[in-house]
Amino acid sequence: MEVFNSLSNPTRIGPPNPDRSSFPFLLTLQKKKKMSTLFHIKSPPVRSFQFPHSLHTQNPKHSLSYTTNNTPIKMTSFHRPNALPSLQGTVSEAIALIQSSPPTWQSALLSNVVIFVLGSPILVSGLSLSGIGVAFLLGTLTWRAFGPSGFLLVATYFVIGTAVTKVKMAQKEAQGVAEKRKGRRGPGSVIGSSAAGCVCAFMSIYGVGGEAFSQLWQLGFVASFCTKLSDTVSSEIGKAYGKITYLVTTLKVVPRGTEGAVSVEGTLAGILASIILAFVGCLMGKIDALQAVICVIASQIANLGESIIGAALQEKDGFRWLNNDAVNVINISMGSILAVLIQQAVLKN
Repeated sequence: MEVFNSLSNPTRIGPPNPDRSSFPFLLTLQKKKKMSTLFHIKSPPVRSFQFPHSLHTQNPKHSLSYTTNNTPIKMTSFHRPNALPSLQGTVSEAIALIQSSPPTWQSALLSNVVIFVLGSPILVSGLSLSGIGVAFLLGTLTWRAFGPSGFLLVATYFVIGTAVTKVKMAQKEAQGVAEKRKGRRGPGSVIGSSAAGCVCAFMSIYGVGGEAFSQLWQLGFVASFCTKLSDTVSSEIGKAYGKITYLVTTLKVVPRGTEGAVSVEGTLAGILASIILAFVGCLMGKIDALQAVICVIASQIANLGESIIGAALQEKDGFRWLNNDAVNVINISMGSILAVLIQQAVLKN
C-alpha cells in the first residue's frame, strides 16, 4: 500500500506488496494541521467499506474519509472512554467521603449540599432564603462536630418546630399572633435558636477541655435544642389551643401571644416536645438516659426564665434591644449551661 503525503515524499506502510484488488476505494486521512495522506488503490468503485481495526486512529483530532463513485464520504473515528466506570468511581468516592469517621469539613460540606438539595421543599416551607443560607452553615458545623447523629437531632427539631408553627396559621394571623412570613424563619431566628449549640459544636471540634469535656459539649448541644423546641412548641400550641393564658410574673389573665404568657396546653406540649427530642438524642447515642432527663429538666427551667424575662423586660423602655431573637439566645444558653451544671452536680454526688 503506497502512501502519498501532500507535504512530503511518498512512503509505504502496511504489509509489502498488498493485494490491491482487495481495497476497492480511494481513502484520504485528514488532519487538523492541513495535512492529508492519500491512500490510492486502483480498483473498481464500490458502495461501502468496513474499515479494519488497524486503520482507526487513536487521535480524536484525526478524521478518516474515502470516496466512492467520485462522491466524497467523510468518517471520523473517535475512541471514547467508557464514562460509566468513571461516574461510578466518583459516586463511590463521594459516599466514602460522607461516611468518613470522624467527620471532616469536606464530608460535612458535601453531606449538607446533598441533604439541602433533596430537602429543599421542606426547607423553603419553614425558612426564608437567607434563613436557609444560615441553616446550611449550622448544618455543616453540626455535621463536622457531632456527625450524622447530631445533624439528625437538629433536623428533628426543625421538622417539629416548623410543623407546630403552621398549626392553625389562619387563626393566629387573624388574632395577630402568627409568626411573620407565615412562619418562615429568617436568619435572625436561626441564629437565635442555634447560638448555644454552635458554641458547643466549636468547643467539641477544637477539643476545648480535652476528652473530659467532650461529653459535656454534646450534652450542652442537645440541651440547647431541647430548650428551644420546648419553647417553640409551647408558644405555638398555646397560641392555637390555649384556653386561658396567664402572665407568668403576676398570674393575671392576658390575651394569647402576650410576651411572658403561659397556658396549661402550651406548657404540657412543650414538655412533651422536650422529651421527644431528648429521646432522639439518647437514641442517636449523643446522651444517655440520665442526661436525657437532665435535658428535659434544664429546658423547663430555662423556659420559665425566658417567660419571666419576656414579661418583665422584653422590649420595655431601656431594653428595646431585647427582642425575640435576643431572648431566644438567652433562653437556649440557660438551658445548655443548666444541663452541664446539673450533670456536674450529679457526677459529684
